[in-house]
Amino acid sequence: MREKGANSPPPFHQWFHRPSSAVPWRFGVLSALVFVGMLVVWSIDGCTVSGLLDAWRFKQDYGSVKVETSNSDLSSDPHQNQTVTHQGSTSNDATSRLPVDLSNNVTQVSVDSNGGSDAGGSVGESPQKEEKNASNASRLPVGLSNNLSQVSVNSNYSSDSGGSVGESSQKGEKNASNTSRLPVDLLNGVTRVLDNSSYSSDSGGSVAESPQKEGKNVVDGVVSDWVSSQLEPDFTANLLARWLAPGGEPCRDSRTEEISIPGIDGRGAIELPAGAVHEFDFAALDGAGNSRCLGGDHFETDLSGDSWKSRPLVKDFSNGSYSVSLQVHPDFVGNYNLTIILLYRHFEGLKFSPGRFVFDRELRKVLIRFYKSEAKLPELHLCGKSDFSKDVWVGRWTRHGKNDDCQIGNDGHYRCLPPDYKCQSPWCDGSLGLLESNGWVYSAHCSFKIFWSDAAWNCLKGRWIFFWGDSNHVDTIRNMLNFILDLPEIRSVPRRFDMNFSNPKDPAQSVRITSIFNGHWNGTQNYEGLNSLKNEGFRSLLKNYFSEDTVPDTIIMNSGLHDGVKWTNVRAFSVGAQYATSFWAEVMEGVRQRGLAVPRILYRTTVATGGYARALAFNPNKMEAYNGVVIDKFRQAGLISGVIDNFDLTYPWHFDNRCNDGVHYGRAPAKMKWRDGGIGHQYFVDLMLAHVLLNALCAR
Repeated sequence: MREKGANSPPPFHQWFHRPSSAVPWRFGVLSALVFVGMLVVWSIDGCTVSGLLDAWRFKQDYGSVKVETSNSDLSSDPHQNQTVTHQGSTSNDATSRLPVDLSNNVTQVSVDSNGGSDAGGSVGESPQKEEKNASNASRLPVGLSNNLSQVSVNSNYSSDSGGSVGESSQKGEKNASNTSRLPVDLLNGVTRVLDNSSYSSDSGGSVAESPQKEGKNVVDGVVSDWVSSQLEPDFTANLLARWLAPGGEPCRDSRTEEISIPGIDGRGAIELPAGAVHEFDFAALDGAGNSRCLGGDHFETDLSGDSWKSRPLVKDFSNGSYSVSLQVHPDFVGNYNLTIILLYRHFEGLKFSPGRFVFDRELRKVLIRFYKSEAKLPELHLCGKSDFSKDVWVGRWTRHGKNDDCQIGNDGHYRCLPPDYKCQSPWCDGSLGLLESNGWVYSAHCSFKIFWSDAAWNCLKGRWIFFWGDSNHVDTIRNMLNFILDLPEIRSVPRRFDMNFSNPKDPAQSVRITSIFNGHWNGTQNYEGLNSLKNEGFRSLLKNYFSEDTVPDTIIMNSGLHDGVKWTNVRAFSVGAQYATSFWAEVMEGVRQRGLAVPRILYRTTVATGGYARALAFNPNKMEAYNGVVIDKFRQAGLISGVIDNFDLTYPWHFDNRCNDGVHYGRAPAKMKWRDGGIGHQYFVDLMLAHVLLNALCAR
């Protein structure tokens, strides 16, 4: 970016010599010709003089703007009268964006910079006509639709009313805290951080050359929504198309080594209002700093504070440009670290031997302060049956208690909070102490009940639950029996079993649990995954359980880590997933033809492998893709009744091995040396999964 004052144009008087007497009439003729030429060009492009002036005025209004929600008590706002420095970018990369909404029928509502009234300023409408960027990689803000309203507040605006405030800008002022309040575009509670790289002020300088002292801009009544995602239609076909995308150009054949985030880079610490979704665009760059024009890079993201851990949602636009979305609930304001790691480049994590290609470089670690605002998020509700129809979860772990003196017990347990330590609504319901998590709990688009044993037995009595998946099922079943169903004497369960378990307090209550390991058709071996179904004896074993007079009422299945080792590429895995889909469709049809109730199928996505395992054949890049392929195939066949997104649940804890041994999150508690060198390990992540499964099993 050009430094302040560097290469600035000479003063106006240096461009022109003292005029002679012959200049005025020549200048007039020349001006007339230029004006006529401009009218011709405008008529060809469909522009108008008034439209150009409107666009110019709009650009000036957006020079240094932040739209944010406000606290009700402005006088006590600790953020008022802070100085903000907006740094522009001279980057010519593929993701440069106009900081305006260019969708058709967009209504622009701007506060006039010269206005002054108790109502907060004058309002003028200026519909913007969409213009096309010459760069093929340039794009409109993602997710914007027609008939949207854009609110722009000029930071130079002043009023006697305390409700719409902007202090006069002081050029050259420094931010004492080195913290930038970013210009954002507020859109139905979603804030898009604007890239001002191509915009300049009246004097021709970039936005960064005119730091603005910012007051409090107010937008009342903003109701945000939770950030969310969904599995795209035809996920498998689209994944294969992107994976097979041809090269042939330098920007397609190069490999990502760095990123550019215009909304963050060079700004130091960032301040954002809590509640809203903040979406930052970024571009993939090669080693020479040139923009790439293909996607497929796998970025690991983490947003962590003292009482919050989540995976910020990354969108891949398949042209070298990406976005990352941040959101923190207003109850959890404070300091956070946003970390972005490039783990694999262009689908290299999907290769048969990905260890040779792992990049694993931390590209950004940014301090962000989320502060209180008036944004209101819909209150989470306890998960009902329909909530498990969502294929992709965007959840978070929140902390509601902490015992700093907690030590591991001789039995390997971390009993940091009393068993009856109550959950805080709406983040969970029940006793948080039962998780043995020292206050952490997971929630997604809905929150979960933490079950006491009596409630769990009342739900499971008389039922038959059938598990089909990898060895993580083994851990989860054991943890459910030990921690929730009051059966601690069951120290382990085998990979393959079919047993009835009774309530120790009421033997009349029992549940039948069947578990069939699918890592290999031979239960003592590994790394066949879905290909184990090619074994006739294994298929017969499974079919027999659904040929009895009664059949399981619920099946909990996953594809497993073993598929990551078995299949040479994602295309081969998609063939195996289609075979598995056909097999289970045949089994369910057989149940239906016998007049029995067809079991519900709950698909539990495979974990995000942790620490050292991030570089192995079952790495998170591959497992996330394989999860999507199986859900896509099963959905198309009408097999899945619900999804439990264990990938999202485990992801915030996958960066090291404190909560996992690389591939398991639920190993039994033990006071012994763990994978990371520490004594003992955290097992609460898988215990949380056991409660989530009970929510799905018991939901009405």
